[in-house]
Amino acid sequence: MAATTEAETHAHSDDTPDTTDTDATPAAAPAGRRLRLPRGVRRALAVVVAAHPRQLVVTAAALALAAFVGGRPMSEVGLVALTVALGQAILGWHNDIVDRDADTAAGRTDKPLATGVLEPGTLWFAIACATLALVPVAVANGLVAAAAYVGGLVVALIGNVVLRGGPLSWLPWALSFATYPAFLSYGGLGGQHQGEAPVVEMVVLAALLGVCVHVLRALPGLVQDNRDGRRHLALRVAVRTGATRLLLLTSVATVAVLAGIAVTAGTVGLTR
Repeated sequence: MAATTEAETHAHSDDTPDTTDTDATPAAAPAGRRLRLPRGVRRALAVVVAAHPRQLVVTAAALALAAFVGGRPMSEVGLVALTVALGQAILGWHNDIVDRDADTAAGRTDKPLATGVLEPGTLWFAIACATLALVPVAVANGLVAAAAYVGGLVVALIGNVVLRGGPLSWLPWALSFATYPAFLSYGGLGGQHQGEAPVVEMVVLAALLGVCVHVLRALPGLVQDNRDGRRHLALRVAVRTGATRLLLLTSVATVAVLAGIAVTAGTVGLTR
């Protein structure tokens, strides 16, 4: 609460009776003054932002929906969503740590590490905690399903460090997405569901979806990536086709792949 100002102290002359109500509500803060959140709350929100929440929610929701459509009980659908959410958070935090210098040089105000709101050590601690939580949660889906998901996550983490700036930038995305069908087909609460191998068609379509997602996510940063000397797949193709045409082509390809997944699921199924 702001202290009483000098003007308020001398507001009454000696000849004027003091009619001040000591129990009255203090005046509101000046209109131009912003409400500042506690430092701990700001840091917690920054950690959430660094986890790439939009990609986290979309990926977790998509795989949970696939589990639901596949007839899995709601307990297993929730387990799938939690497993994927933890993995995506780890991946997002690691991505921001790897990109810290580039984001700082580019003046990215949407990156807490680049703005100095967070330190790398904070995100490394978050990664350690999420990893400790992920291991038992993933194993709760079954050992084979856990191996498939964690294996795909490790490939994606390696992709954050290598390949992402060259012509094989699409490979980690394709490989990590290709593990999703196995994660679903072998999954079962408590590992009780033995599961079966996913059909090849679904694995291939999932890998193609990963490539499409990679290109779509790379498009907004093409200019900065070019300045940083990266020559990933999306940039190489955009140089020849133009970014707008590449966006259109990739969007059409993504819709086609999703349609292929839906048709395959409805006809062949996730497993034979």
